[in-house]
Parts: sequence; C-alpha cells; structure tokens
Amino acid sequence: MNFLSFFRKTEKTGKDSTVDSQEIAPEATKSSGENEIETALSLHPSWNIPQEQQYVFRFLSNDLDPLKPNQISLSGIDVDVEPANGSWLVKAFFRSSLDQTIQIGTVELMLLDENEKLLASQEFDLSELGDIPAKSARPWIFEFKKDNLLADEPPAENWKLAFNVQSMVPHRLDLEKSWEEGLTKEQKDSLEKVVEGLPKLKPREVNISGFQVKTEENGSLAASIFIRNGHSKEINIEQLPLELIDANGDLVARGSFKLDQFSVKANTTKPWTFIYPKEMVQKTDADLSRWIIRVPQQNA
Repeated sequence: MNFLSFFRKTEKTGKDSTVDSQEIAPEATKSSGENEIETALSLHPSWNIPQEQQYVFRFLSNDLDPLKPNQISLSGIDVDVEPANGSWLVKAFFRSSLDQTIQIGTVELMLLDENEKLLASQEFDLSELGDIPAKSARPWIFEFKKDNLLADEPPAENWKLAFNVQSMVPHRLDLEKSWEEGLTKEQKDSLEKVVEGLPKLKPREVNISGFQVKTEENGSLAASIFIRNGHSKEINIEQLPLELIDANGDLVARGSFKLDQFSVKANTTKPWTFIYPKEMVQKTDADLSRWIIRVPQQNA
C-alpha cells in the first residue's frame, strides 16, 4: 500500500480512544509517574518518507493531546474509501505513553461514529506496526474489508477507532447455574478442554457444535451442543430451530426450541441440552456414530 498517497491532509476528523496499557500490553511495566506525556512521531523503519511527507506527519502528531502515564491510544486522522474494492482506509496514530518499547499482537478494532454506533469491526495483526518506541505516536492505515462494514458510508467527523479489549480475553467456557451445580470438577475440566480445542471463532461469529447425543428410553433424543459466541457483547436467544443429521446425511429430528432468559456471554461457549420428543424424531434407526446439529436452511 502506498502510504504517501493517503497521508496528505493536515485536517484531523477523528477523535481519540484510550485504554490502560495493561489491557493491551499486560507484560509492560507500569510507570508510577503522574505528569502528562507528549508522544513523539515515530515512523515505521521500512518507510522511506520524503521530507514533505514527514512535515505532514509531524504537523498532525504535534497537534495531538498529551496522554496520561501507562496509556495506549488510537487517534483517528481520517477515513478514505478504496475505489478498487470498497474497503475503508482508516488512518490513525497508534500511541503509547509507556516508558518502554512494546509490540502488540492480534486485536479486534472497532470503528464508531460520533454516537458510539458500530460502523465496522475487524481483527488486525498489530505486530505489523513493528516495535512501538516509548512515548511515541506511529501513523498507520487500518484497512477494513468490505465484508466487515456495517454502514454504507464512512463517518465524516467525530468518529473513533477503538480497541475491543474483550477480543484479547481468551475464549472460555460459560456454564449456566444448573450445569455449574450439576457437573463434577472432572466433567467441567473435560468440557473446558473440548472448548479449547474447537476452531477459533471469527469476530462476531456465532455457531453451534454438537458434542453428545443419546436416545432416551421413552424414544426421545437428547442432543447436547455448544453455543459459541464470538461477539464482543452478550447475546440473548429466545428461540432456536435445530435439526439433527446422522452419519448417512439423513434427517433424524427437527424442532424449534423456546428459551427463557437464555444468554451467552461475550467471547464464551455455553453448553446446553435440547430434547427432541418422540414425535419430533423422524428416523428411529439413525446411525449416530457421526452426526451434526444445525439451524435449518430457510428453503429446507
């Protein structure tokens, strides 16, 4: 990407978003100082920037408000649309008031409008920014792909690029109270290991994965599944249609289940068991050596 062609404006349309350094770089040593900190311009070492362009960067960085000790900030500059693919090019300074060099890994970034409405969200590997020196501001372009945009037009002013701190918290098991009280420690540990081994969710992805099924004496089917939430916010589910398919690809059971005050916390996986009454079971001699459970397709 040709950074020179995008960093020409000296007018800043975005606002600042700041977090405590421990939320993004927990390994960093915190300072005990209290004085506000001015951040110095830091260009990526691979950039070969003409003097004229350096002036633009310096002008923009000199206009930034000072940070408090132990802060990491994203300071929005402006947003362009890439004509070739419709992606949004969000220009911002990545700033650190820490006394040491840091490097950040993968984190989800959110683009918010002036009313804090989410316009786009996407994971970025911030290690591409390189080592961020102490008390510095590094300009960068964050390209939000078209599939990750939630609005038709980019924001004009007072927008904000923010860290989704929740995305850096390891995905974990979320047990309903009845499960927490009814399972042994060994069973809980077993479920946690299964959850750890599941494929990583994409940002905002929600999916289901079956892990146990058995036929009851009365002819009903009990299917236990994981409901997985990749959102940065809690989701609530009131009704869930599910169909169970056996190893031969045949429909075994289908039903729609009403749920009462059922929620799945942000970035967690919740197990739940759904019972198909005998009258919902369409194949009694199903091969359940392998099976899947899924939300029925609309045209099914």
